[in-house]
Amino acid sequence: MSNESFDALLPIEMARRAELLGVRKAEAPFVRFLALSILAGAFISLGAMFATTMATGGAALPYGVNRLLIGFVFSLGLILVVVGGAELFTGNNLIVMAWANKKIKTGALLKSWAIAYFGNFLGALGTVALVYLSGQYLFGGDVKIGFSALSIAAAKAGLDPVKAFFLGLLCNALVCLAVWMSYSARTTIDKITTIIFPITAFVAMGFEHSIANMYFIPVGLAIKYFDPAFTAKFIEVTGTNLDKLNVANFFINNLIPVTLGNIVGGTVFVAGIYWMIFLKDSK
Repeated sequence: MSNESFDALLPIEMARRAELLGVRKAEAPFVRFLALSILAGAFISLGAMFATTMATGGAALPYGVNRLLIGFVFSLGLILVVVGGAELFTGNNLIVMAWANKKIKTGALLKSWAIAYFGNFLGALGTVALVYLSGQYLFGGDVKIGFSALSIAAAKAGLDPVKAFFLGLLCNALVCLAVWMSYSARTTIDKITTIIFPITAFVAMGFEHSIANMYFIPVGLAIKYFDPAFTAKFIEVTGTNLDKLNVANFFINNLIPVTLGNIVGGTVFVAGIYWMIFLKDSK
């Protein structure tokens, strides 16, 4: 790869960079990798918090416009991950390119995924705690941000698991394409612009991201279980049934199938395809 050109890297060069980064991630020291994973969970949660705020009162807008704005601000999460430096489980599905080329072993691949996933969960739950303790969900005048948080959490916890799997698959195909395209970048602005459109698209189209859901559903659970007065007011005003918003449905209806879908979408439909095109026959 030439360092003299300011042109974006070509796809073959992006594939080599993805392979190199995959090796580095798999060999990263545990403590540093875990810390960066916690940061990624918090960063994605900040994007989710921003999106929840944007969704508040958005019913007055046409559906497509509302979803476009929500997706646009959610892009903050992956921008922070890529530009700020953090380890996101879903984006790290691209490590498969290094594994497929026998640069890392299966155990190293699975270990890096497990650490990233666990760290992302910790970062997301920590952000949930801060949001609840800060009372940020009480902002918004008559239409509270917490109302949006409860509505989003209830809808996600009530998903059909099969649909959740395929929504997760579609989501991470776009997330990994955003990360993949960021490998072509020469500048920070390049990275940001390559991220915005795929991430805006997946949110606008209603796809499911496992790490984002580690914030979206737990923040709804926190409000439901720790602020019953606010929850009662939400039910009175909106008439929404929150029976499906519980811990069991969080895992069974959403997190598990969405995570599996994310893995297939990222590894098969992005990493696997680009590996076959650019790296399969490389030495």
